[in-house]
Amino acid sequence: MKRWIFLLAVSFLYGEDSFITQYEYGQMLYNNPRGIGCIHCHGPHGEGARIATYKEDDKVIELRGPDIRQISITTLRKSLVKRHRVMPTYFLTDAEIQAIYYFLRSPQEME
Repeated sequence: MKRWIFLLAVSFLYGEDSFITQYEYGQMLYNNPRGIGCIHCHGPHGEGARIATYKEDDKVIELRGPDIRQISITTLRKSLVKRHRVMPTYFLTDAEIQAIYYFLRSPQEME
């Protein structure tokens, strides 16, 4: 049932009388695209966030997700489909990637 509701929401996304905006759709995908959300490593708005802190050779090392607010849509697409050592690979459609990009590039006041 949840899947049908989600599909219905997506089908109305690009309609004139949509009940969900491009920003809201992008935010929803950013928060939970397929499994772990971008928000956990890149922060609530793409500004980057601490993933982990650990000690190595008596030095404290912090692993951070990078700031992705100013990357191009081309870079975002490439990053979402390639394999990374830390970041999972996502299988998103072009419309989903565009929605996430729109969310990242929109002013935070829209929330």
